[in-house]
Amino acid sequence: MTSENVCSPAPDTVTCLAELRTDIPAMANSSPDGDNPPGYHPRDIQSAYQLPRNGGYGRTVAIVSAFDNPNAESDLAVYRRTFHLPPCTTANGCFRKINQNGGSTPPPLTDPGWATETAVDIEAVSAACPRCRILLVEADTNSLNNMLTAVTQARTQGAKFISMSWGLPEGPGQLALDQTYFNFPGIAFVAAAGNGGYSGFFYPAASQYVTAAGGTTLDRSLQRVPGPQAKRSGWYESAWSRSGSGCSQIQPKPPFQTDPDCPMRTVGDVSALADPATGFAFYSTFSSPGWRVIGGTSVSTALIAAMYALAGNPGPADRPNSYPYAHRRAFWDIDQGSTGSCGGSYLCTAKIGYDGPTGIGTPRGVLGLRR
Repeated sequence: MTSENVCSPAPDTVTCLAELRTDIPAMANSSPDGDNPPGYHPRDIQSAYQLPRNGGYGRTVAIVSAFDNPNAESDLAVYRRTFHLPPCTTANGCFRKINQNGGSTPPPLTDPGWATETAVDIEAVSAACPRCRILLVEADTNSLNNMLTAVTQARTQGAKFISMSWGLPEGPGQLALDQTYFNFPGIAFVAAAGNGGYSGFFYPAASQYVTAAGGTTLDRSLQRVPGPQAKRSGWYESAWSRSGSGCSQIQPKPPFQTDPDCPMRTVGDVSALADPATGFAFYSTFSSPGWRVIGGTSVSTALIAAMYALAGNPGPADRPNSYPYAHRRAFWDIDQGSTGSCGGSYLCTAKIGYDGPTGIGTPRGVLGLRR
């Protein structure tokens, strides 16, 4: 298995976190039968995480991405038609695309890598929550300032669920950014923990106000396995080796985190599919057009944001990233896999109970993502 990040990292910018399988060529045509296209389909996501198929109606998930994907709506139409999901279009009010200033014109310039990221995000939201509305907010560039301006635009538009499949390493000044952009109760901000393994986690996932989405390897399992997933039917998860995890050097520990070996904020909070080896099927007309297989904590971020929407609107004074800690039994506890070498510590090793790579675990339904 080989994969690559679809975005080219550049100094002083955020990077997207989609990992494209390069050993599986693009497929031009597809049907939802069997393994065609390769990768997990919406029915697989709904089965693995026990998601309600008709939930989320009327709720909007905002996707914050960079640059313009001019084919976002048409690619989404192919994806949803292939898997018999209800149409989500501008015409029926389900899909809306705006720039960071809130207008439809002018759109930002186009970048093929970020266009691929955008396609992955809106299709992953569709897989987990077919009835959700989608608001795509496109930043002018992938500078942190523009990305955070787009986050503010998503919030201003009324979105209660904001997906951010991007980030950059921790750095000075981010505590002040938290207060300006993320200290808003009643909004579920979800960000990718990163694809750098132990101590390779990213901001804004590290923010005390954001749900840090870690990643797993999601396998089909015909036999029940010992351990905390023993009662799970058909699926088994372990920590993805590259999921960002660790102990922040900057962010204070939120009151709902009580793990013993990190006096500051610990990353992550919850997790879902991210390993490109067991990746997600998506359709895009950028970067080798057709059906491809993708992973990275980009995927888990969009999935978890959609699951928050399925769970219902957060309480207006609530911090939604605290919800999983109050409902641990609503998650599959992941106790296998690691993201690096840390002397066996839970900061990089999946264990029974809370751990850095997978957080509280992966959702078993959506009851753990509400008050």
